[in-house]
Amino acid sequence: MKLVWCPKTAANAYIDAVKGLAEQEVGETDVAEMVSAMAGGWKAQLMVEAWTCGDGAATSLGLQAAARHTGGRHVCVLPEQQSVMEYMEVMRRAGLESAVAATSVMVGEAEEVMRELEGVDFVVVNWRRRDAAEVLRAARAGTGGMVVVCRSGGRWRGSAAAVVKGAGMRVVRSDLLPIRWGVEVVHVGVGKGPSLDGSWGRWIRHVDQDGEEHLFRR
Repeated sequence: MKLVWCPKTAANAYIDAVKGLAEQEVGETDVAEMVSAMAGGWKAQLMVEAWTCGDGAATSLGLQAAARHTGGRHVCVLPEQQSVMEYMEVMRRAGLESAVAATSVMVGEAEEVMRELEGVDFVVVNWRRRDAAEVLRAARAGTGGMVVVCRSGGRWRGSAAAVVKGAGMRVVRSDLLPIRWGVEVVHVGVGKGPSLDGSWGRWIRHVDQDGEEHLFRR
């Protein structure tokens, strides 16, 4: 069994997220629409967001939009009680009290919290979070596999794909998207089969003498 892409659900989740982001003041929205479309398209049933201070409410809104179309569950994992208070305040300021009510908030060390979540289909983590690698190592993928979206990927403490593979999971695809500080997307497979050999590249940004920006992948 593997995750199967559904264009219709992806489009519906994307449109729902775009409307929600336009109506609310949620801060940075650089990947929220993409996250919503991906979670919706893969029909994720258990979506885990490893939130960190300063992340804002956009990603939560996007995952909630996807959950409405997939019938899935959105879980927000926070490292300590102080983060819970900030997360609640961020959501309140954005006018997303109803989203908080629909979100399962879990607090504690990454390994302990993730151990309680079995069958994870979709994970979003900011790579600047101090325990981001622990979150990925402890994730327990669903029967169809798992999709990992890593914000600030490729710039902080190496590759998320390398962490996932080092934890014994099978990486079937890894892409680094040149969005803001970089977004790494890792597809984790289930069962036996080949895994990436770790030779994935990275995007390099270069501005020439005329001020034109170029992106290269190495």
